[in-house]
Amino acid sequence: MDYLLQHIEALIFTAEQPIPLKEIKACLQETFQTKFKQGELEDAIQKLIKKYEDDNFSFEIIEIAEGYQFLTKGAYHNTVGTMLKQRTKKRLSRAALETLSIIAYKQPVTKSEMEKIRGVSCDYSVQKLLEKELIAMTGRSDGPGRPLLYGTSEKFMDYFGIKSIKDLPKIKDFKTADSEIGEPISADEVVAQAVVDDVPLTPNVPVPEGEAQADLPKEEIISEEE
Repeated sequence: MDYLLQHIEALIFTAEQPIPLKEIKACLQETFQTKFKQGELEDAIQKLIKKYEDDNFSFEIIEIAEGYQFLTKGAYHNTVGTMLKQRTKKRLSRAALETLSIIAYKQPVTKSEMEKIRGVSCDYSVQKLLEKELIAMTGRSDGPGRPLLYGTSEKFMDYFGIKSIKDLPKIKDFKTADSEIGEPISADEVVAQAVVDDVPLTPNVPVPEGEAQADLPKEEIISEEE
């Protein structure tokens, strides 16, 4: 088909979220009333990815959240970041970030389970995360009262730049030998702190074997800046 690359390029450019290959295929087949082989479309996408690797482009096509999306290249992140900071001053509080990290690694998880780990109420944080569409209600627990279960959303994967939830670092990656110097902390605290500090998770923080959940110290909820 003539201009197949351009049609796929237009779909990826127009999509507000990463667009999966199956959606690209369905759209093309309905538009042109013809069948497309998956391999044919995959080859076309790879050609587009190669095209935008050229330094003349400030953006590229990335496979993310089980789909494809145009994203700004790393060299221009600071410039774009400055613009975004100027446009909005709202950001997630420390409490919301800690709650989000617990949900990411423990999902599906109830609010009471989050509060057991953090040691404080998570009502406000959960509400903010729902408003920002970083988490979603995934069902109800079989426990007493059948409380709601929460998990991360596709927007979460998009926000943190991962293909799927499986790409999150594993808890076992943070475990080190008992002989290492340092005060042992729980895996949940490692995860929460890493997300709060916005730094890559590394296996250099000592964590005891098992998944003991040490309560975090009680703290004030930091409201979003207006």
